[in-house]
Amino acid sequence: MHIDAQQVKRMREKTGVGMMDCKKALQESGGDEEKALAYLRERGLAMAAKKAERTASEGIIDSYIHQGDKVGVLLELNCETDFVAKNEEFRELARNLCLQIAAANPNYLREEDVPAEIVEEEKEFLRRQAVNEGKPENVIEKIIEGRIKKFYQENCLLQQLYVKDEEKTINDLVIETVARLGENIIIRRFARFEVGEMVEDSASSIEENKS
Repeated sequence: MHIDAQQVKRMREKTGVGMMDCKKALQESGGDEEKALAYLRERGLAMAAKKAERTASEGIIDSYIHQGDKVGVLLELNCETDFVAKNEEFRELARNLCLQIAAANPNYLREEDVPAEIVEEEKEFLRRQAVNEGKPENVIEKIIEGRIKKFYQENCLLQQLYVKDEEKTINDLVIETVARLGENIIIRRFARFEVGEMVEDSASSIEENKS
């Protein structure tokens, strides 16, 4: 079927995917742009899954200091080749990830990184909260399940909503870049620093040692 050039251009602007891939997605979707977006998203997921097994030992360490010099971020972002490590889009991803970490303050990279005892403590807190709200016993577990997902979304970088586009998660953002650059990309580690964040803890420790 004939695909209008303006449709292809809109898809390109929305996704950043190559013109030919956009045209193919529209053809496969009968010209339906929403279906074409879903097609590209699924294709990106499939490509990322294949590439996830490949070694990513190149990359960069990026940093960001927020205006006012009160918050700073260090990030290691890995890829497969030095060529991609020097690519402007890869470096832009690193910068956007730093901005995300500064703004959203994740404590962990992924759900699996959250210690089991922290998860249990959170579930117990949510259980008490649901009881105090007068929720029926037979729905409390469902409520906890929903709220623990929100806990992961708030605290795990890959599951956070992207601050520049809350229609996607950080994991979506990485997968889209993998699809465009054709290499496995891994957020290896990050650290966020905020002036004064340890002062209260240090003061508490001093008081405990005195007693």
